[in-house]
Amino acid sequence: MLAMFSCNFLDVESEDIMLADKYYNTKEDLYTALLGVYATLADGPLYGNNILGRLALEGDEGYESYSVDAQTVGYYVVSAADNKILTYWRSLYEGINRANLLLENIDKPEVESTLRDDIKGQALFLRAYYYYMLVTKFGDVPLILKFADTSKPEDIQIPRTPMDVVYNKIIEDMEEAAGLVSDASAYTGGGRVSKSAVWGVLARVYLKMAGEPLNDTSKYEDAAKWAKKVIDTGFHTLNPSYEQVFVNYIQDLYDIKESIWEVEFYGNGMGSITGVSGMVGRNNGVFNNSTTDDIGYSAGMLRATSVLMDLYKTEDLRKDWNISPYYYRRNADNIEITDTIYWSPNGNKFQRYCGKYRRDREILLPKSTTATPINFPLLRYSDVLLMYAEAVNKKGNASAEEITMAYEAVNMVKRRGYGFDVQTANAGVDINQTNTPVGEDFHQHIMDERARELCFEALRKDDLVRWGVFYNRMKAVLPEIPPGTSSYLVAAQTIYGNVTKRDVIWPIPTYELGVNRNLTQNHGW
Repeated sequence: MLAMFSCNFLDVESEDIMLADKYYNTKEDLYTALLGVYATLADGPLYGNNILGRLALEGDEGYESYSVDAQTVGYYVVSAADNKILTYWRSLYEGINRANLLLENIDKPEVESTLRDDIKGQALFLRAYYYYMLVTKFGDVPLILKFADTSKPEDIQIPRTPMDVVYNKIIEDMEEAAGLVSDASAYTGGGRVSKSAVWGVLARVYLKMAGEPLNDTSKYEDAAKWAKKVIDTGFHTLNPSYEQVFVNYIQDLYDIKESIWEVEFYGNGMGSITGVSGMVGRNNGVFNNSTTDDIGYSAGMLRATSVLMDLYKTEDLRKDWNISPYYYRRNADNIEITDTIYWSPNGNKFQRYCGKYRRDREILLPKSTTATPINFPLLRYSDVLLMYAEAVNKKGNASAEEITMAYEAVNMVKRRGYGFDVQTANAGVDINQTNTPVGEDFHQHIMDERARELCFEALRKDDLVRWGVFYNRMKAVLPEIPPGTSSYLVAAQTIYGNVTKRDVIWPIPTYELGVNRNLTQNHGW
């Protein structure tokens, strides 16, 4: 089944339909097809490679320093012919096509109704999530809700659907899925879609709809509602250790109370099982140029900016975890750990690497130079808390109880960042309505807290766009970059110098415009 689905969306052979007619006969067939829908998340154009620092999704918090990508979207040299943009589009439509085929055959085998509903709910949600990934990057996109047989021109000659219609379908499918999938408490890990995952992502979708470019501020109310449903389960909690959250991803450990949904990777890309490993840490880890030691090779593609670094107070434990104070470089004889001497407060703040996904914490040996078993977060409980606070602050009709809860949600995230008990008030860390009033002051604090907490989780650019501050925040980084000719400084200067106002959205891929003559190009591209 996975082999049947390995082709690109527009290359699907018509024989697939005949195979499908013979295939969906048992619950095992449904499970296998569902795995095929999930597998899209791990595709190289998505979380398996390119999203990990190569698509410029870090906004003002970080930038790519990897010369191979210098003429691509990763450096804001964006064009409709960019292969990374094309394969992003095609991978997501391939996942949508897999989901459509499964949903069309979901009633074929005789299985328990609860099992059928659970599989249907996961497929509906994943299809909706893939559309969310498309609409946030391209705006209006074709809304395809049936399996596409590419031997039929009418199946691929589909015009773009207005983004508000796409968002409404995303909401419809996710809300239906929420009533079908299992509670998070039924699972030990976040690799499968649960009610909490659906509710939390619904909050994210509604926040996006409330912001740019739709600006439907009524959706803040909905965002608060769905985030609160996750909170009200009483099941989810913050892991007491921020560092341990990411060690869990690195070592294939699970904590669904904190990590509600994640992309699963496994193995080292060697031996008989090679297709389930990824590149988390290999792309976006602490630089290590050795391909032979047990620390683990990392290209160190992703570096932090001074903007991110300056958001942290010295006592915030997240700073030196998220922005590594060291890297590895092999001399002729051994490995040296380079110290922080030129990353002092008065020194160069653009050299440090993303530290969240540290291969030196991997326990699977041998360590591959091209693949890792590290999982990648899609939705964490801290994100839900911050989304709830933002929605309550922005919706305009919040009760005193809601406002109190919103401040407590932010303070819980902050306390954990400083190593304190999340449930115990702390005057040295907490914010309140006196020192951070409701409205713009509270919103600015939430914006900054999202960077401190969620940096390098592929969320920042979307946040900046929906807040309507993308261009100004990106250009504000430019004067912060010190002069110099080091490759990473040139990369930073190039990236933040290249950004234009049109970069809030990507162009429709040229190849797709050629195949589907009913597509039109985005304004400005």
